[in-house]
Amino acid sequence: MFLGHFAVAFAAKRAAPEVSLGTLFLAAQLADLLWPNLVLLGVERFKVQPGITAVTPLDFVHYPWSHSLTALALWGVVLGVGWVAVRLGQATPKAALVILAVVVSHWVLDWIAHRPDMPLTIGGDTRLGLGLWHSIPATLAVEGGLFALCVAFYAQGTRAVDRIGTWAFWGLVAFLVVVYAATVFGPPPEPAHVAWAAQAMWLLVFWGYWIDRHREKRKYGIRD
Repeated sequence: MFLGHFAVAFAAKRAAPEVSLGTLFLAAQLADLLWPNLVLLGVERFKVQPGITAVTPLDFVHYPWSHSLTALALWGVVLGVGWVAVRLGQATPKAALVILAVVVSHWVLDWIAHRPDMPLTIGGDTRLGLGLWHSIPATLAVEGGLFALCVAFYAQGTRAVDRIGTWAFWGLVAFLVVVYAATVFGPPPEPAHVAWAAQAMWLLVFWGYWIDRHREKRKYGIRD
């Protein structure tokens, strides 16, 4: 998934308003931020095989360190503890648990979308996946619906403190939709470019931090 992961981050902001939207983007996409680096290092592998699913031609051959359920649980603990350490006495256990849950949610959403290629453990052979990606209409309905619902949930729970807070937020929403459409309906990517292009995901994390500086938790009776 792509939009679905950002959807979880938007929704999680209501559960942990003290956590920056950028940190929640980092948590939601941590697996996909680690993956291209591990591919470039030769630790994980993929192939481009057009037709392997209707939505993506990527065949994730080996990616247990970035995408197994066990690894993501461990990465979630690391990120949650790291966030607590950075925030010192301002952090709450609830917020750290939200960060952990958002990291692990990546596996759950990918399990729904992927064909059976999602590792359960780092060293085991079990691979799971419900295969939503075999149907473009079903994928658009599920992922698009989840994204729309969670964006609305976030918008209702926060308010812009200035014009940047409005335009940066809605600009990001539009940008994510355009990128998603391009990946679903565009031509298969060149294998040599995939890992490098995936590094652009960091820009979306920074965009989240930018938005967060210009929006605040909505107070009762106040609207944008």
